[in-house]
Amino acid sequence: MAGIKDVAAHAGVSAATVSRALRGMHHVNDHTRQKIVEAAAALGYEIDRGKIAPSSARTKAVGIVAPYIASWYFAQVINGAEQELREHGFDLLLYNFSHMKGRERLFQHKLLKGRVDALIVISLPPTEEEFESMLALEIPLALVGMHHVNCTSVAIDDVAASRTATQHLVNQGHKQIALMSGRPDDPFDLSVTRDRRLGFMQVLAENKLEWVPNREVHGDFTMHGAARAMDELLARPDRPTAIFCESDEMAIGAMQAVRRHGLKVPDDISIVGFDGHEMAEFSDLTTIEQPVSLMGEMAARSIIEQLRKPGTTQKSLTLATTLIVRNSTRRITT
Repeated sequence: MAGIKDVAAHAGVSAATVSRALRGMHHVNDHTRQKIVEAAAALGYEIDRGKIAPSSARTKAVGIVAPYIASWYFAQVINGAEQELREHGFDLLLYNFSHMKGRERLFQHKLLKGRVDALIVISLPPTEEEFESMLALEIPLALVGMHHVNCTSVAIDDVAASRTATQHLVNQGHKQIALMSGRPDDPFDLSVTRDRRLGFMQVLAENKLEWVPNREVHGDFTMHGAARAMDELLARPDRPTAIFCESDEMAIGAMQAVRRHGLKVPDDISIVGFDGHEMAEFSDLTTIEQPVSLMGEMAARSIIEQLRKPGTTQKSLTLATTLIVRNSTRRITT
């Protein structure tokens, strides 16, 4: 006689998933539940159909996981997702943590299990173990700011965008270009710092420009951190003529520090940022603009589509960025 393990093997899922589905637990999606029912019928395994939950048995809540919520980028993504979810009658549950124990609890399902119908993860590269743990929830999953072959994702090409920013400075005649990056010891191992630094380095190499390690400072993606980092850079010999900051918040902090030192932007140093922060326009900052709110909106839309139509094809979307040239950069002559 067939048992749960036989049904699981036939349906291509775990025995635990079969058990949850046949007990009517709502966090098994309709597509998987139907596969299990069909497998049970094919093997002659008796089930109590009265226990199988209808498709409407949902929490009407979507979880959003983010390592930080105070910074502009994460707030904008969350805002875009929240508006889309609210329009379709879903509540948003925000899971934010600033230490690794919180991360461990989250990916062990202690904070998610049975509480949400779907999950959006923002710019937090999961380990393979964590990703398998998320997939084991068997609910729709979308990533923002990164890609993974096994789920829907919305992101930009950080390498290509930072190449554009750096090439703009090179085209303006700059040869001594500095870099303001994030934390080198980032506990969350965010890919943004690595990818934007990679694009920067590629352009320097392609244009045969010497890279001087002493020209890199770390602004921690905050205005205050950037101001301190810029103080440090300006105190060093051989001041650069331009700097690429990996975020607008860092660029704005850098601009403040330059003025405090009695220098002018762009007369003494050109500055390029990254993000499209609303303060960039008011600061007359040249920047790479990315569609941050739209990424959150599109991730939420994909989640809603998956909930309404289980088995929807997973999509990996890479959105375009735009170089916005303002008066924080200028052409120099040699």
